[in-house]
Amino acid sequence: MANLKEIKRKISSVKGTQKTTRAMKLVSSAKLKRAEEVAKRSKIYAKKLTELINEIAQKISKSSGGIDNIFFHENPNPKVVDIIFITADKGLCGAFNYQTIKAVNRVRKEYSGATIRLSGIGKKGIAFFKYNKIDMINQIEDLSASPDYDRASKFISTLVEDYINGKTDKIILIHNGYVNMITQEIVEQQILPVDSSTIELKSVSMSELEVEPDDDDTLIDTLIKKYIDYTIYYALLNSLAAEHSARMQAMDSATNNAGEMVKKLTIKFNKARQEAITTELIEIISGMESLK
Repeated sequence: MANLKEIKRKISSVKGTQKTTRAMKLVSSAKLKRAEEVAKRSKIYAKKLTELINEIAQKISKSSGGIDNIFFHENPNPKVVDIIFITADKGLCGAFNYQTIKAVNRVRKEYSGATIRLSGIGKKGIAFFKYNKIDMINQIEDLSASPDYDRASKFISTLVEDYINGKTDKIILIHNGYVNMITQEIVEQQILPVDSSTIELKSVSMSELEVEPDDDDTLIDTLIKKYIDYTIYYALLNSLAAEHSARMQAMDSATNNAGEMVKKLTIKFNKARQEAITTELIEIISGMESLK
């Protein structure tokens, strides 16, 4: 009978967990829809901003024979590399955070010959590197859960200034990005220097935008800084949508697993009850036989 009580207690506990995971799945599903919509709108703006920079860079390159700007100076042998990573502030989202941390460690190995400066956004990633005694020059723990343009801009501004002043040679951003409701993918993006190889220097249909030679540097500098600020902000929005997607999947899987466990425990409970009833019947019959 004690065994029956224990099994019944386990069934009750698992059902309670199942209710929690089901509720968390519904919450994540609702949050995902909002985050997905915001990320889609932001992606349109980011795309247009990138197109504008490409167009101006093309015109400057064609008029002057190349782009002579610090934001485009690629160093083939970087001595100092800044890596920015974005993870979640919360867990229960499967391998979402682990995949980002794994990608960060991979990139750190790729630049093993350089000095790596790590900057973290999100409690989970920060906690991991702190636990492993890996220093970070900059960190913030509540930005990934509530993306904010001004705070994101302030966070990355010090790294951009270090790049301009020659203290660092490259800035790389790593985060887990949203693809669809069931898929996330690691995004590794070189923020600075701007990869000039992505700029298509060919004859294309462009707007009526005119760029005066004397305004080249000012215009490029202003746009690149705006581009960098919005890149980090969009990455936060994209990462948040991916986080909700991953958590929704994890909670759906946990709910299904809990259901399967309840079924197994119920079968075990029924078998134990049948055994208990059979044992009691045998004892009763044996007692009656002994009285004859």
